[in-house]
Amino acid sequence: MTDLIRKSAAEMAAGLAAGEFSARELTDAHLERIEAVDSDLNAFITVTADDARATADAVDSARAAGKQLEPLAGVPVAVKDIAVTRGVQTTAGSTMLEGWVPPYDATLVTHLKQARLPILGKTNMDEFAMGSSTETSAYGITRNPWNLDRIPGGSGGGSSAAVAGFEAPLAIGTDTGGSIRQPASVTGTVGVKPTYGSVSRYGLIAMASSLDQAGPCTRTVEDAALLHDVIGGYDPKDSTSIRDGFGDFVAAARSKDVKGLRVGVIEQLEHDDFDPLVRARFEESLALLEEAGAEIVRVSCPNFEYALGAYYLIMPSEASSNLAKFDGMRFGLRVIPEDNPTAERVMAATRGEGFGAEVKRRILLGTYALSSGYYDAYYGSAQKVRTLVQRDFAAAYEKVDVLASPTAPTVAFPLGQKVDNPMTMYLNDIATIPANLAGVPGMSLPSGLAEDGLPAGIQFLAPALGDDRLYRVGGALEALLEQKWGGPILAQAPALEGGAR
Repeated sequence: MTDLIRKSAAEMAAGLAAGEFSARELTDAHLERIEAVDSDLNAFITVTADDARATADAVDSARAAGKQLEPLAGVPVAVKDIAVTRGVQTTAGSTMLEGWVPPYDATLVTHLKQARLPILGKTNMDEFAMGSSTETSAYGITRNPWNLDRIPGGSGGGSSAAVAGFEAPLAIGTDTGGSIRQPASVTGTVGVKPTYGSVSRYGLIAMASSLDQAGPCTRTVEDAALLHDVIGGYDPKDSTSIRDGFGDFVAAARSKDVKGLRVGVIEQLEHDDFDPLVRARFEESLALLEEAGAEIVRVSCPNFEYALGAYYLIMPSEASSNLAKFDGMRFGLRVIPEDNPTAERVMAATRGEGFGAEVKRRILLGTYALSSGYYDAYYGSAQKVRTLVQRDFAAAYEKVDVLASPTAPTVAFPLGQKVDNPMTMYLNDIATIPANLAGVPGMSLPSGLAEDGLPAGIQFLAPALGDDRLYRVGGALEALLEQKWGGPILAQAPALEGGAR
C-alpha cells in the first residue's frame, strides 16, 4: 500500500500546500486503491473517477497560478449515497431509486465542491438508512476492512469501510440513531454527529426528518474538525437550519487539553449488555483522561432506559411519511402489473418490488403508530418520552461538560448473525439513540482493541452547539491512546491488499 493514502487528511493537505505531491497524484492513488480492494469491501455503489480527477486537476492548476485555496482543497472525499449529487446516480441503497440521477446537489455536496474536494464516489448503505450493519443494501453487503467476515456498522457502513480501508481519507455519513458513530466504533475510525440543524439536510433523502443529521467520517479527530468546517453552516433551503455561531473545531481538536473538563459517565449505560472488553477499553480511556486533569463524574439519566423504545416509534412513523413519495408515479422505479394497472395497483406493485424487507417492516410499524386510535398511545407517548430524555440531558449538563459511554455494546459482529433478528439488531443503537432524540452532538473515536483484536469505540456527547467540546476531549484522548497503543488504533488493522490477508 502506498504511504500516500495512509496519511491523515491534515497531512495530505499540508503536503499539497508544500508541493510534495499533486492533487491528481493523491486522487489517482485513492482510485487505484478502490480498484484494488473494493471488490472485497463493496464500500462504493458508484465511483466517479472522471469527476474526481477533473476536480484534482483544477486544484493543481489553481495552486500553480498562486490562487488562495480552501484548507482541504485537493483532498479526496467519499459521500454516502443518501446525499443527492447532480449528474450522479443516487440510490439510498434501494432498488426503488436505481438509475435515478438528480438534477441538483445537496447543500453539503455543494460545500464540498466549493471547497474543491475531489468526490471519489457514493458509498454503500443500508436501504434508506434503515439498518445497523449495511446488510440491507440492494447493492450487496459491505465488509469490515478489519475482518471481511464482520459487519462495518450501519447504516453508513460504506463510508466507514472506505475510510478504514484507506479508499478515502474523508467521508460523509448521516446519523439518525447512530449511523455515523456506530460504524466508526466497529471500524476503528472517528465519526461525528453534529448538533441537529448545524449541517444542512437539504438534498438528503430523508428517513426521519427530526432525527437525521449529516456529519464527518474520518481517521483522526483533527480531520473530522476540518471536514466539519467545510460542510457546516446556515442554509436558508433547510427550514431546520440554525444560525447560531460555533466554536473553533480545529483549534479545539489540536488543543489536547482537558484540565478541569468534567466528564460525566452515564449510569444507565453501564449495564451488562456491553461486552466486558468494550467496557474495559472504556474505563481505561476514562482513566487516561483523569490522569490528564479531567474530572470523572457519575451522572444519572433515568429516562434513557426508554429512549430505544421511543426512537423505534418516532423513527418509523416519520419514515413511513417520508417514504410515501416513492409511489411509482413521480420518479424512481415503476412496476406496472399485467392486469388492470390502476394507480393503486401500480403503487402496490412498485413498493412491493422496490422496498426491501427492513424498509417494509418500518413503514408498517410507523403507519400503525400513526393510525387513528393509536396515535396518542404510541407516537404521542414516544414524543413525551423524547421530552423527558431532553430534560435528562439538560440536567446532566448542569453538572458536567460532556457525557461519555461506550459507543456500541460489542465489537463488529459476524455478517448474518443479527440480520434476521430485528430486535437484536436494534439494540446496537442503545447508547447512540438518546443524542438524536435530543438533537445534541456526539462523537465516537477508537478506545482500543477488544474482542478478537477488533476495535471498540468511546462516545462523547455535548450540549447543543457545544460541538467544539467534543473535539477538545476527542483530540486529547486520541493523543493519549496513541501513546498507550504505540500509534493510531487503525494502524493495528490487518493490511488489506487486493483481498489478501
